[in-house]
Amino acid sequence: MGKVIRFLLILIILGFLGLLGYSYLGDLSAPQTEVTVPVTLNGS
Repeated sequence: MGKVIRFLLILIILGFLGLLGYSYLGDLSAPQTEVTVPVTLNGS
C-alpha cells in the first residue's frame, strides 16, 4: 500500500511540474486583432 501512495505522490508532483513548465514555456497569449464597428448616433 505504501508503494501505491508513493507512486501517486510522484505522479502528482510530475504532473504539477509539467503544468508549471507548460504555463511558462507554452504560448498562451491570445491573438490580438483590431475591431472597428461603425456607430450611428441619433440627435446632436
